[in-house]
Amino acid sequence: MIPLGRRVLISNVRRSYATATSPHALVFLEHRNGELDTSSLSAFRAATELGGQVTAFVTGNKDQVATAVEKAKKLEGLSGIVHSSSPSYETALPEVITPLLKNILSSSKYTHVVSSHGSSARGILPRVAATLDAPAISDVTSLSHDASSNSTTFTRPIYAGNAISTVRAPSTVPIKFFTVRATAFKAAGSSASGEGVTIEEISPIEPPEPAATQHISTTLAKSDRPDLNTAARVVSGGRALKSAETFSSTLSPLADALGAAVGASRAAVDAGYADNSLQVGQTGKVVAPELYMAIGISGAIQHLAGMKDSKMIVAINKDPDAPIFQVADVGLVADLYQAVPELTEKLKK
Repeated sequence: MIPLGRRVLISNVRRSYATATSPHALVFLEHRNGELDTSSLSAFRAATELGGQVTAFVTGNKDQVATAVEKAKKLEGLSGIVHSSSPSYETALPEVITPLLKNILSSSKYTHVVSSHGSSARGILPRVAATLDAPAISDVTSLSHDASSNSTTFTRPIYAGNAISTVRAPSTVPIKFFTVRATAFKAAGSSASGEGVTIEEISPIEPPEPAATQHISTTLAKSDRPDLNTAARVVSGGRALKSAETFSSTLSPLADALGAAVGASRAAVDAGYADNSLQVGQTGKVVAPELYMAIGISGAIQHLAGMKDSKMIVAINKDPDAPIFQVADVGLVADLYQAVPELTEKLKK
């Protein structure tokens, strides 16, 4: 009981609870003259799996950015676009893009920075991460974000793909940088309109003159065949093909019959049989097509690291003990100079 004459003040007490920060990923979209790279679309899809907002980051010259932004704003799950255009951004040099990206991240609203595991991003993201005293995780094949603890767990292959490492970035890492293996994530699709996407232009940060690094030229291997990175079928040759002429005359008809891209082992590239852009393996391109044909390839561990996630692996080799047969779904022990022309003729019928 409350004694008479005594006044009691009762105030409302509100309890406050700490709320976890919702993920907000910034995705570096690489492009070629405004055409978005498929690998960047895979990185975008990975960013959406974090469960929060996703903003695209686009750089280039004025025309490149205009084209890329128009395509990017239609991506499913996109919240906004941050872009900056300058003649110095025409080629994404790490030394040039790093100050710009660091300036954008100074707003602290981003929790993750994502890109594909391409050559440009591999040079940019670790450099920016180092300037911010943050770790960078590369070649991610899966991820999950725990909103309650604000931590993100990644998996990535190590030891040429023979082991999988699980890495956890806790809440003490304010910005989590990571690159994505493109073959591990399906490319993001496009929505109908792209309405509701916020677009923000950022003033460029011009490099000092003279620049420490300058872009001289870009040489692209032109081919009418599908791109090796995204082809549904790949025909690859190894050192057993003996010469550049034999490599081309043996594999090209088969690739044409299948509508396939052409790849090569490192041994074939080092011997000069094929261009470096065709190299598949740990130090080349990582592919995961529906069909991968390994012709005259022994199956060294470095090569397997670049193609063993293929849906169907067919191997042709005259050595029955070649390691490639251990991962092949279909194996043919035969002389490739007899088997491949015969297979090509049957495919043409």
